[in-house]
Amino acid sequence: MAKEAEAAGEFRAKDYHDPPPAPLFDAEELGKWSFYRAIIAEFIATLLFLYITVLTVIGYKSQIDGGDECGGVGILGIAWAFGGMIFVLVYCTAGISGGHINPAVTFGLFLARKVSLVRAILYMVAQCLGAICGCGLVKAFQKSHYSRYGGANELSGGYSKGTGLGAEIIGTFVLVYTVFSATDPKRSARDSHVPVLAPLPIGFAVFMVHLATIPITGTGINPARSFGAAVIYNTEKAWDDQWIFWVGPFIGAAIAAFYYQYILRAGAVKALASFRSSSNM
Repeated sequence: MAKEAEAAGEFRAKDYHDPPPAPLFDAEELGKWSFYRAIIAEFIATLLFLYITVLTVIGYKSQIDGGDECGGVGILGIAWAFGGMIFVLVYCTAGISGGHINPAVTFGLFLARKVSLVRAILYMVAQCLGAICGCGLVKAFQKSHYSRYGGANELSGGYSKGTGLGAEIIGTFVLVYTVFSATDPKRSARDSHVPVLAPLPIGFAVFMVHLATIPITGTGINPARSFGAAVIYNTEKAWDDQWIFWVGPFIGAAIAAFYYQYILRAGAVKALASFRSSSNM
């Protein structure tokens, strides 16, 4: 009968139960090698992410400065570099660390109780250190170009700080919302007959957001990316605007976590129903 139903195009969803929320502090994970392997994976992935993308940015800027306005990868190519690297690195590290590569993503998943507090903090530290080392490699290999072009996120002329902050909030919301949607185990259980490669929509989200916001802020949506480039570039302008690239992504991630968990997944309704049920007993 099962084969006949499958042949007729009818698919039965797998049984699914929401996993329990991650504890704020899990002492057991501190004694597991998989925990430290995940932290190392986040460090290396963020290092590689910054190395490739910042090299792409300063390479394009150097060609434009040299008068070759029609050469280079252009803004489209820069957006592809960021989105493509996220696709590759999330694909490589998803089974090890979850492939966050972004403190805002980690923060959103922590708010949704997908990761513990200790794991979230150490992920963010590893991501920021990886970003610093990645930009450090770029500067070591192309010191003159890096000192001139930097690749750090800065608010473009003609835009207010409010506009820059709004762009970062909305851009990060798009990214984190996509992360929640693409990695939702409930969706995988219900749509198991439809193969979904999670890194692909996540990479496309990064690509599309870069197309929209590169002219405004250079596109942060990743505090580690903005922080690492600012540390190595170390100019007054980069540090003056640095708060935008932390506050904006964290707000955007928080809104995305709330929207997906409590509205789309009806977390608030389920909690209220559970409360009423226990009260009537």
